[in-house]
Amino acid sequence: MFRDLPVLARLLQHLQRIPYLASKNMYHVAEYFLRLKPDQVEQLCAILLEVKQKVGLCNQCFAWQEYARGCMFCLSSKRDQSLVCVVETWQELLCIEKTNGYNGVYHVLGGVISPLDGIGPEDLTIKQLISRVDNGIVLEVVLATNQTPEGEATAAFIASKLAGAGKDIKISCLARGLPVGSSLDTMDRVTVYKALSERRPF
Repeated sequence: MFRDLPVLARLLQHLQRIPYLASKNMYHVAEYFLRLKPDQVEQLCAILLEVKQKVGLCNQCFAWQEYARGCMFCLSSKRDQSLVCVVETWQELLCIEKTNGYNGVYHVLGGVISPLDGIGPEDLTIKQLISRVDNGIVLEVVLATNQTPEGEATAAFIASKLAGAGKDIKISCLARGLPVGSSLDTMDRVTVYKALSERRPF
């Protein structure tokens, strides 16, 4: 359809590679870019390049951080460093932050164990979490994975590893007020807050 518009075809090919961008929205996004003024395009490209240069993963909690500022969670003196909330992705971290009801730190796994997708424990930051517990001042680990089969299996695996490490720490999980099979990033902040504040032993 776009063989006579090779540049536009290449734009659409790149948009197709963006996860979570539905095909029906791809053309809307392409038109948005096409209607931008040249200076707006330059600003967008400049900020993307700057982000790639200045933003990376924290080597302790694996949340996104600006290199110059350091991790806003791990370096904060106002946060309880002994309380670690384990989440699947950065999106779930943001959902918990929006509740304004959690004052600990985080550990981002980078996904869940999913053998069907070829993702094993070694592909996540589970080993780093265990080392963090072994070497730090952690007193409680909140397993805030999504209540999906993969999320539950990942939480159970982590709990077994933490228990096997012989550390005397509390292991808890979110309250079951969250619908089974749901994801944190689809829940309203009050529901997430209640699930977090009413967490129970794992």
